Amino acid sequence: MASKPTTSQPRRAQHTDADDPYEYQSGFGNHFSSEALEGALPVGQNTPQVCPYGLYAEQLSGTAFTVGRSGNQRSWLYRIRPSVMHQPFEPYRAGKHAVVGAFDSGTTEPTPAQIRWLPFAIPASSDSDAVDFVDGLHTIGGAGDPALKSGIAVHVYMATASMHRRAFCNSDGDLLLVPQQGRLDIATEFGPMVVAPNEIAVIQRGMRFSVALPDGPSRGYVLEVYDGHFELPDLGPIGANGLANPRDFKTPVARYENVADDDAGWSVVTKYQGRLFVAAQHHSPFDVVAWHGNYAPFKYSLADFSAINSVSFDHVDPSVFTVLTCKSAHPGTAVADFVIFPPRFEVQMHTFRPPYFHRNCMSEFMGLICGEYEAKKHGFLPGGASLHSMMAPHGPDAKTVQTATTRDLSPARVADNTMAFMFESMFQLRLTPWAVQHRQRDHDYYKVWQDIPVTFDPHQRVVNLKDPTV
Repeated sequence: MASKPTTSQPRRAQHTDADDPYEYQSGFGNHFSSEALEGALPVGQNTPQVCPYGLYAEQLSGTAFTVGRSGNQRSWLYRIRPSVMHQPFEPYRAGKHAVVGAFDSGTTEPTPAQIRWLPFAIPASSDSDAVDFVDGLHTIGGAGDPALKSGIAVHVYMATASMHRRAFCNSDGDLLLVPQQGRLDIATEFGPMVVAPNEIAVIQRGMRFSVALPDGPSRGYVLEVYDGHFELPDLGPIGANGLANPRDFKTPVARYENVADDDAGWSVVTKYQGRLFVAAQHHSPFDVVAWHGNYAPFKYSLADFSAINSVSFDHVDPSVFTVLTCKSAHPGTAVADFVIFPPRFEVQMHTFRPPYFHRNCMSEFMGLICGEYEAKKHGFLPGGASLHSMMAPHGPDAKTVQTATTRDLSPARVADNTMAFMFESMFQLRLTPWAVQHRQRDHDYYKVWQDIPVTFDPHQRVVNLKDPTV
């Protein structure tokens, strides 16, 4: 028989907006404390002989015990039942799913080609063929091996139904979620959060969560890192402020479910070394009454980003639009950066203002949440994507070049009502057969550059000196 559900109210937090019913704690990398019942957090120690309210103490470690204090991440959860109370794991759907974790010659293939995908189609919605977040997750590509804690993966999701009585847990790395269509109402062990398009969420390794779809069918992008955790980029000479400010990040507050059912039960789907496994249990995994620590999920609104740009001349490097970075062992080189191209002013004089032509020692995967990307206003659409692999030439299309070389250079707005983003990585990505053969792949993508005019004339030198009065 099912026990009577117990509800709780979060404490000591703040609201965000009218479309989000939940409360949050603000800050990035803080040591947070949250309790849904007053006095549920033990005082003065982590593991008393008996915890308040008869709870169990459970530590979730995001780093090794001996990592230095400046980088050590862990949280203590005080829950109704230890998370170990589940049945044995079994392969999920007999291994028939679209998630890939190890990127070798047997599962993926390399290509130096510039690739673009038109918007990934959301499955037709019906009760008999409902697709939730887990079943709607498809791997585009990646590099490395989660068993070695080295590499990344890029996924997309297309879902039509909420997850019902099941949770997802990623043992392989941290997930950065980028909704493009439809809000995600995410229950986590630390509390709930709503993540809307133009917001992102990070759910770290080992955290259990469940995704509901309050707006119906949903689509979005996922960046997964196998090594390290996301952090704010160093600002260097920018100073102490700018880009993504720590105060704008939101972390959930404790809220618990005390629900058990010996008949229906719950399931926990776990991704381990790129494969999915499932374990049944007779209670909700979201039974954490209180928690404290600095290892917790969070969300962030991209509208809060304080953009930095050139106010004199030249197009600056896109690294100035980095929201979060996962650093590698090589200083200044990222396992992955999350970069956005937000609405802003452009005022550079005597300058080709769109993104320049480029060959990069990094891999660049781009997606579009809404609007029109400034370098490719046709063909690169919301819900679609592009991949420019390491050293693959890329840049603005022919129409953008024509406009940029003849336009008036008065100060102007760019990217209003638009949000494009980039996953940039030091790794060379290999693609899954699903991505390479996808019907939405734009095989004519290369044509966008073929009509760039050749204007070279060895007999005419065009002098474009910067105006000394500017």
